Amino acid sequence: MSRLFGLLLLVAGLLYPFAVYYGMEHLSPRLFAALLGGLWLARAIAQRGKPGNRWMAGVALGFCLLLGLAGTPALLRWYPVLLNALLLALFGLSLRFGPPLVERLARLSDPNLPARAVRYTRSVTQVWCWFFLANGLVVIALNLWAPLSWWTLYTGLIAYGLMGLLFAIEWLIRQRVRAGSKEI
Repeated sequence: MSRLFGLLLLVAGLLYPFAVYYGMEHLSPRLFAALLGGLWLARAIAQRGKPGNRWMAGVALGFCLLLGLAGTPALLRWYPVLLNALLLALFGLSLRFGPPLVERLARLSDPNLPARAVRYTRSVTQVWCWFFLANGLVVIALNLWAPLSWWTLYTGLIAYGLMGLLFAIEWLIRQRVRAGSKEI
């Protein structure tokens, strides 16, 4: 069931910029707040005990509450900033309090990672931190100075394309490192 709510949040995140583009003129921000809040609450209940779940859900629900109370359409554009901040915090805190998030993911397929692989996963986690910081700053700039159409294009397509590009580049680098050392 927790995977279902995770999947629903992912789909909602992918469709969110386009829903905002349409909804700023046609729907109440309170409806967005209720739908997002319901998904986050369901996810929090379904994923009790998972690392970072409580505080991330709490922050997201706080945003939904603010959105619902304020009812201001302009707040809708700040949700991607919140998501980038949450992901930056999640990845960054894993660097501080370990193990790094990318290492945790790598250990799912190979529990006995060599030391070189652990160092590599730490570097990849740092790269993702920089990505979420830069992406969040771009979205802030778009919120402050760009029309809604630019914001929608960036948050709905370009940001996901950049994420995919980063995944692809990292995968290519990992293949070269593996070929050279047979350790990663």
